[in-house]
Amino acid sequence: MILSSLARYYQRLAKETDSVGNPKVPSYGFSEEKIGWVLVINQDGQLVDVVPNLSDGKKPQPKLLNVPRPEKRTSGVKANFLWDKTAYVLGVESNKDKATAKEQPFVISQKTFEAFKQSHLELFKDSQDLGLQAVCHFLEKWQPEHFSQPPCLTEMLDANLVFKLDGCSGYIHQREAAQTLWADLLKDDNAEQGICLISGANAPIARLHPAIKGVFGGQSSGGSIISFNKESFASFGKEQGSNAPVSEVSAFAYTTTLNYLLRRENNHCLSIGDTSTVFWAEADNSANAEAAEGFFASVFSPPDDEQESQKVFNILEQIAKGRGIKEVSPDLAPDTRFYILGLAPNAARISIRFWLDTTFGQLAEHLAQHWQDLAIEPCPWKTFPSIWRLLLQTAVLSKTENISPVLAGEMTRAVITGSLYPMSLLSQLIARIRADGDINGLRIAMIKAVLQRRFRKGFIQEEIPMSLNTESTNPAYLLGRLFAVLERIQTQALGDLNAGIADRYYGSASSVPYSVFPRLLSGAKHHLSRLRKDKAGMAVNLDKDLAEVIGALPDVFPRHLSIDEQGCFAIGYYQQKQRYFTKKETTESTEN
Repeated sequence: MILSSLARYYQRLAKETDSVGNPKVPSYGFSEEKIGWVLVINQDGQLVDVVPNLSDGKKPQPKLLNVPRPEKRTSGVKANFLWDKTAYVLGVESNKDKATAKEQPFVISQKTFEAFKQSHLELFKDSQDLGLQAVCHFLEKWQPEHFSQPPCLTEMLDANLVFKLDGCSGYIHQREAAQTLWADLLKDDNAEQGICLISGANAPIARLHPAIKGVFGGQSSGGSIISFNKESFASFGKEQGSNAPVSEVSAFAYTTTLNYLLRRENNHCLSIGDTSTVFWAEADNSANAEAAEGFFASVFSPPDDEQESQKVFNILEQIAKGRGIKEVSPDLAPDTRFYILGLAPNAARISIRFWLDTTFGQLAEHLAQHWQDLAIEPCPWKTFPSIWRLLLQTAVLSKTENISPVLAGEMTRAVITGSLYPMSLLSQLIARIRADGDINGLRIAMIKAVLQRRFRKGFIQEEIPMSLNTESTNPAYLLGRLFAVLERIQTQALGDLNAGIADRYYGSASSVPYSVFPRLLSGAKHHLSRLRKDKAGMAVNLDKDLAEVIGALPDVFPRHLSIDEQGCFAIGYYQQKQRYFTKKETTESTEN
């Protein structure tokens, strides 16, 4: 399912062009690679110039160029066709010895240069093409020691290079003779024939699949979804790709598509934890597919512009209320097929973290439900938070590297499938609140989302309110409210303290209330007594709040609270505290 969907998407991409009119994906046998420099040679093979192929900006980066697909170099020496790194093309690479690198920036790599030289001299020996003959002359004359002389530059070291014939347009690998020769090289008369698992056609089977690059944290040389390099992975005496027969053409199609999706500039990839999440759509026309892809990207990575972000979530809000997608946004088709694939590095392989094949209508409903589950009043954000921004609330010091990759994958799966949020999300949030005392709106919104979805699925009995619910009889929720009232009494009586009851007792009050609340209530009596002398009206109001909450509680405090109940405690505490802030802001605005 995954590979066939990717192969079908390649067919759509192959018909489309980018903003400057170039094909979005290369044709069979070619690959888009980062090429840093162009070697300009004359017909005699002399190097006359080196031209950078770099992006603009403070830190120029190699641009992508369509070249013959690279060899898969997991080990050994294999030269690419008419392009490669400086170690192959020029026989030099950067000196890794820091002690001598300044005086001698490069070292000779004779073995790789000889491999590049001999393979191309053998391939081009009978060619009459001026460009191919020029490459032969260059390789026969070039010595790696020449790199220290102009026009070569140390900035070229380790970059990928291509050839260009002086006075001619285009690159040598684009010449007709080179293309014809490359097409012949792609044909392998000795390749095993078989039924392709993707296309169903009888075709040459790929022994090794092209590398997939761009997975966050993966090897720079790329990785594989399908590979067999040990006897324990093989069966019935088969070797390499014969264990899962995929044709050369289909292997090229699915890997080319993945490489396209994984490039961040194409806006089809999101990094969530250690998982690179790619997505794409299939529809009757490209416009509907692109609209679905753009909408999904906006939900997972909301625009910085507040108005644009609000437009996206207004659509989700309408969908959550039951309005049809087509009615809310005519360019979004509910029957558009939508695919989401989560990839994570695993040494030289790539593991599948999650896979979703659904309709866009179903996906939009799940996204809308996620938005509804998070909704809380007052709203703690200006632009709707992305999953990544939410996950930061679970990490120590709010650092990216401290986010649990397992939690990131499970939460993403819950958002896109509508399943229960992981309980580890709730436990992580409660642990962070206890550790740093930061009971902020984002954390409470996530706790509310976890519990609200558990209520909807029938795991807990009471719905979680968006704002303060004075009618709730949930003991844990009431205890959270009571703790907020007690904190308010202390603050009004004594002013801001270095360590108030929230700093000292929140953890124990939210887990073992029986051992804490009697002591806190005793202290509140003294605080109210003091408050009546200075702020009589305030004392009366807080006394009423205290009596209201205590009156709704059972006669005996619970000895301990479950993880769900601790979540309800946090919500009750936050919402009661927000009520006081709201009252304060209202009073101040009235006085002004």
